Amino acid sequence: MAHTAKIFLLGSGELGREFVISAKRLGAYVVACDSYDDAPAMQLADAREVFSMLDGEALRAAVERHQPDFIVPEIEAIRTSVLVELEEEGRTVVPSARAAQLTMNRDAIRDLAANELGLVTSKYRYAKNLEEVKAAAAHTGLPCVIKPVMSSSGKGQSTVREDAGLEAAWDYACANMRGDRQRVIVEQFVDFDYEITLLTVRHKDGVSFCPPIGHRQERGDYQESWQPTPMTDAAIAKAQDMARTVVDDLGGYGLFGVEFFVKGEDVIFSELSPRPHDTGMVTLVSQNLTEFDLHARAVLGLPIPPVLRARPAASAVILAERDSAALGYEGLAEAMGEGADIRIFAKPTSRPYRRMGVALATAGDTDEARRLARDAAHKVRITYGD
Repeated sequence: MAHTAKIFLLGSGELGREFVISAKRLGAYVVACDSYDDAPAMQLADAREVFSMLDGEALRAAVERHQPDFIVPEIEAIRTSVLVELEEEGRTVVPSARAAQLTMNRDAIRDLAANELGLVTSKYRYAKNLEEVKAAAAHTGLPCVIKPVMSSSGKGQSTVREDAGLEAAWDYACANMRGDRQRVIVEQFVDFDYEITLLTVRHKDGVSFCPPIGHRQERGDYQESWQPTPMTDAAIAKAQDMARTVVDDLGGYGLFGVEFFVKGEDVIFSELSPRPHDTGMVTLVSQNLTEFDLHARAVLGLPIPPVLRARPAASAVILAERDSAALGYEGLAEAMGEGADIRIFAKPTSRPYRRMGVALATAGDTDEARRLARDAAHKVRITYGD
């Protein structure tokens, strides 16, 4: 066999692209799948498949055609009932079909965390229509956060501070839903000091943690991240304990992005993704083993260091301004002038606020790294030829 394993990657965005690089460095053969052709990961993979991953028959047919050793989801919008069937038939789903099914929607993972595992979460309710949204907001109180139970990169999320804003928030969430369920989660607004992503690796020898990543969001989507972010020993211990509890319950091997709100010594569970996390793009320069390297190692059953460290670093996103299918990039040399690195995702089309690249920087401290990354991102100019 010319390869160490065959990996079937479900979702081929920028996170999948970096995972393909890591997996191929370890000798894997990768089949990249997505609903559109020439997606970022497809450009580097050994083979590609273009189909809607919510189409269960197409998903099963593609898996049977390629006979992979590992099925690795990179997005939420997948017909997870088929993954459950495939796992029952002997296929390996990363980290597990149960994890993919529970985290496909925010409601299932929130219910698991709050009701079954007893993790600290904000007050919340679900809603299927505007009247239920109003009732849920009365339960949580205002301000509250409204977001689809399934969306991509935080899209459809908004904070509502008065009753008059509930209808617009419901409409915005519905317009940005993925999947085939019209349902939102209405949750209590947490007046947190900061929020973190704790990259948690479950592997054959146990559970390892990356240093916590701080991040800033706009429109529910990450704009910049930095690592390490300062936390007290007590807060780190609480976050690690909750993360270990939930990943051990979900099972399987791989990297999980576990998000928390932090206020003083209080740590509140927010969300979990059973795959590399967008805020973890900073690990491309902060860690010797990136989040993608760690995910690939865990999937393939290879060793993970028990202690993971990070140098001060930051990432800042490069966003598109409009729709286009004729894209170009300028200003890269200027952006790299102060030592920053630039990654262009080579997406075939753009739309407003679509993430098209990321600037990365290291420095003596995270404040300076954030400045360098933001400045570099602002110097990259996307050109539109149509």
